[in-house]
Amino acid sequence: MQTKTIAVDGIPMRWLEDGAGDGLPVVMIHGIPTSPALWREVMPRVTGGRCLAWEMVGYGGSMDAGRDRDISVAAQAGYLLDWMDELALGRAILCGHDLGGGVAQIAAVRRPEACAGLLLTNAICYDSWPIPSVKSMRAMGGALEHVPDGMLKPMLAMFYKRGHDDDEAARAALQAHWPHYQAQDGAAAFVRQMKALNVEDTKAVADRLPTLKVPARVVWGDDDQFQKLAYGERLARDLGAPLRHIPGGKHFTPEDHPDVLAEELNALIAEVHRTEEP
Repeated sequence: MQTKTIAVDGIPMRWLEDGAGDGLPVVMIHGIPTSPALWREVMPRVTGGRCLAWEMVGYGGSMDAGRDRDISVAAQAGYLLDWMDELALGRAILCGHDLGGGVAQIAAVRRPEACAGLLLTNAICYDSWPIPSVKSMRAMGGALEHVPDGMLKPMLAMFYKRGHDDDEAARAALQAHWPHYQAQDGAAAFVRQMKALNVEDTKAVADRLPTLKVPARVVWGDDDQFQKLAYGERLARDLGAPLRHIPGGKHFTPEDHPDVLAEELNALIAEVHRTEEP
């Protein structure tokens, strides 16, 4: 697995890449407060394809690139498509979690020809977000921006703990994602991320989801308190997609249940190939 960087219209963009092959690439998109490392256990389990876990601008190792830029979910969809163009990916299977699921939905609606398939897991959608705890932190505004690392780290640790199935997985998430905040003026970056959240971004494409007509799958942790199961059920209906329940699963499914995500991705890849056979 390699970390790669390229400048796209003057914006440094990073991603993790694993695998190779001539098949359609799989583009994975993380959410908040994570990074492409969210997919670290899923990528090696995806067979027969090239996996690219794209880093949203202003997140992960690219937090500094988010200064004075629009880092809303809608803007991220544009950055994603520009990055795909720069890499000449053409069409790809889009796989999104949390905010990344919203990015995938918007990108697919904006440019259906770029989306060969769609997998969404515990993703923002419709009016499901921002969640109450994020709204509360966002309301703190400038005060939170100046919180020292010694206070921000426990806040994020608690967020991970609420969203993972067990404490060990939550600790692993903190170890994977916290260093980016620690290295890049994390409190200010976190505030920028939260201030950019706008539910109108997903509401604007909600009525277009049933028109996508691409192979799709929805995977949901049934006990997610951030993105409730009812939203996953609605996505599955609108996309005409099967819904894979994860009983007892919470929010961060790619880290807690990489086998399930990889199994569904592999099934989606096979389905896309079948539909495109001459």
